Amino acid sequence: MGRRQAVKGFIKGFVPLAAGLFFAGIVFCGAAAAQQPTTPYPRVSKEAFLARLPFFGIDRSIPLDAQVVWRWNRPDSVKEKIVFRGAQGFLVPGYLVFPKTGTKPYPLVLLLHGWSGSKDVWYVEKNIYHGALMRRALLKAGYAILALDAATHGERSNMIGYHEVNPFISPGAPPVLNYFTYAEISIQTTKDYQRALEYMAKRGDIDMKRIGLVGYSMGGMDAFYLLSVEPLIKVAVACVPPLYSPGYTPASPIDYTWGVGKTPFLMLMGRKDTLGIPGKVEASYLDYIKGPNTNLIWFDSGHELPPAYVPDALNWVEKYMPAK
Repeated sequence: MGRRQAVKGFIKGFVPLAAGLFFAGIVFCGAAAAQQPTTPYPRVSKEAFLARLPFFGIDRSIPLDAQVVWRWNRPDSVKEKIVFRGAQGFLVPGYLVFPKTGTKPYPLVLLLHGWSGSKDVWYVEKNIYHGALMRRALLKAGYAILALDAATHGERSNMIGYHEVNPFISPGAPPVLNYFTYAEISIQTTKDYQRALEYMAKRGDIDMKRIGLVGYSMGGMDAFYLLSVEPLIKVAVACVPPLYSPGYTPASPIDYTWGVGKTPFLMLMGRKDTLGIPGKVEASYLDYIKGPNTNLIWFDSGHELPPAYVPDALNWVEKYMPAK
């Protein structure tokens, strides 16, 4: 698949926002506005869902070859750059950061970035993620954090000839043959996080009974895949995931709502986000996800949530996975 075809496929995978007026709200109200569709997005059967899980399987006999390549002593934390071998032999870089407060073994929160982002987005003050704010909040609360570059992103852009990964064609960039599809990227990234947790278990400074995640956009989509295959995840926050993305089959997140199960799960969504239909998102939440340990919070925003999402995410993690 050429680069242009892949980018078009990526864009078509998202669902355009339905026309009409929507009620703005910050907390989940349980009832969709009259103008909004109230039927959920369609999803595959549980049997079809289970049949897809082997796509995410990893061979645990492959050596990790993990190492710490850099270490920084920062005012609020100790930051390590780690590298390990992913499930298909690719080297995967990441940042593992420990708070200066607390004691070993630390609870760990995975931070999963969105499309065209990288592990570095969690060190930027005012980006779409409010990344530095999220990172500092978790560290201050006593959590260690781990952020990897998703497949084809960040330092792993060598996989696509060092071209940019974004919804736009880079001016003057030649087409790239054999460009990874979204499904390939998401499946590889899910495998990489499973491999990363193998490495965390070997280190001895991470409490493997207290592993959570916060994912944004594509990272929020990855939350559904990880919950479907990784029992170590004890709490999850999915921020503005494009829930219904049929163009990404077999990796449309709606089909992996089966995997949420009893895991405490929070969705943070924007009512003006053009990558979903609010009424269908609410209906899907009610039919497929809602349980005693789940919640859906709406913001009067688009795909970029306001900074207020950070305390909501942190409070959810602290509620179900206290740092102390």
